[in-house]
Amino acid sequence: MNAIIFCGIQASGKSSFYKEHFSNTHVHISMDLLKTRNRENRFIDLCLETEQSFVIDNTNPTIEDRAKYIDKIKAIRNCEVICYYFQSKVEEALFRNSGRAGKARIPDVGIKATFSKMELPVYNEGFDKIYYVEIKDNKFEIKDWEL
Repeated sequence: MNAIIFCGIQASGKSSFYKEHFSNTHVHISMDLLKTRNRENRFIDLCLETEQSFVIDNTNPTIEDRAKYIDKIKAIRNCEVICYYFQSKVEEALFRNSGRAGKARIPDVGIKATFSKMELPVYNEGFDKIYYVEIKDNKFEIKDWEL
C-alpha cells in the first residue's frame, strides 16, 4: 500500500497525471471532487482502514499542508508515502488554465497566490520517495527528486 501526495500549482497537470498513471490502482482524493475536508478525511480514513492505495490530488503548496496528511498516514498505517512535485511555472499554468471552461477555470490570481506560497518538498517531511514531474511535448516526464 502507498499514499501519494501531489504538490503543484493549479493547471500543472496533476489530475491528468492521476488519470494516466493511477486511475486503475489508486483511489482519487481531491477537494475538487469531495468539496469538504470532512469528506476528504473520511475517504482517507477508509483507504487506510482497508489498506487501499490512494492519491491526494490537491495543490499542497506548503510543508504544513502536506504535514496534516503525512502525520495522519504515518500514525494510522505503516505505508510508503510518496510525493510527486509538478513543475510549477506560472506562465505555463496560466496558458493551460486559459483553455479550461466553466468551474474548471481557476482565476489567474488563485494560481499566482498558490505559486507565491509554494514550498519545495523535502524528505524530512516524512516522504519515502519524491519525484519531479514536468510536461514536455504534451507528455509527462518523471524524474527522481534532486535538490
